[in-house]
Amino acid sequence: MYEQEKIKPYDGNGDKAKLVETMFDNIAPTYDKLNHHLSWDIDKGWRRKAIAQIAPYKPQRILDIATGTGDFAILSAKMLKPTSLIGADISEGMMAIGREKVKQEGLSEVIAFQKEDCLNLTFEDNAFDAVTAAFGIRNFQSLDKGLSEICRVLKKGGHLSIVELTTPVSFPMKQLFRIYSSTILPTYGRIISKDKSAYEYLNKTIEAFPQGEEMMQIFKKAGFSKASFKRLTFGICTMYLAEK
Repeated sequence: MYEQEKIKPYDGNGDKAKLVETMFDNIAPTYDKLNHHLSWDIDKGWRRKAIAQIAPYKPQRILDIATGTGDFAILSAKMLKPTSLIGADISEGMMAIGREKVKQEGLSEVIAFQKEDCLNLTFEDNAFDAVTAAFGIRNFQSLDKGLSEICRVLKKGGHLSIVELTTPVSFPMKQLFRIYSSTILPTYGRIISKDKSAYEYLNKTIEAFPQGEEMMQIFKKAGFSKASFKRLTFGICTMYLAEK
C-alpha cells in the first residue's frame, strides 16, 4: 500500500472511495475556481502539454479517468478531434457541472460522461486508443489496481497521459512549495469551498504520492511496456506518458 492510499478525507471514517465521492460532490461548485486560482491558471498549460504528448498518435477513442468537471476532456476534444471521448468519474456532482460545460462548448456529440469506479471499470478490454487523467490518480483507493484497469481497457500500443501534482525536489522550490501548500492552499480552500477537510486531504495526498522514477516501476508493474516522465514548473507538477 502506498502512503497516499492510507490518507482519507473527513478524518478517515469509512470507505475511502465513498469518502472521496462525498468530498468531490461537496466541493464541486467551487472546484474549478479554486483549481485555477491556486495554480495561478498554470494548470491550463499543464493540461495542454499532457494532451500534446499523445497528439502524434491521433487517438480516436479516448477515456478521461477522474474527469471531474470535464476540463481535460473538453480540451482533449478540441485539440485531438477524436470521434468519441468518455469522461469517467465517481462523483456525479462534478460530472453534472461537466455536462453543462460540454453543452456550452457544443461538444455533446463527442463527449459523454459516465459514473465509474476507476478500480473496476465497466469497459471491455482493449476499448480505447488513449486514456488521460489530470490530478486524479492520487485519489485512487489502490493505485496499482487503478493503473492495471487503465492498462486493460487500452488497446495494444495505446497511450496513457497523466498530469499530477507533485512536490518539488530541489531547493528552494521544495521549501517554498511546502510553505504554500501547508498554509495558503488549505486556508484559501476552506474560505472558498467551506470545506476545510477536503483541501487538507488534497494537500496531504500530494506530499505522500509516489513520483518520478518510482512511478516508472509502478507503471511497469501495472502492465505498461514503457513509461517516461517530465517535471513541469520546478516540479510542482509531473507529466507522465505510458504505452501498453
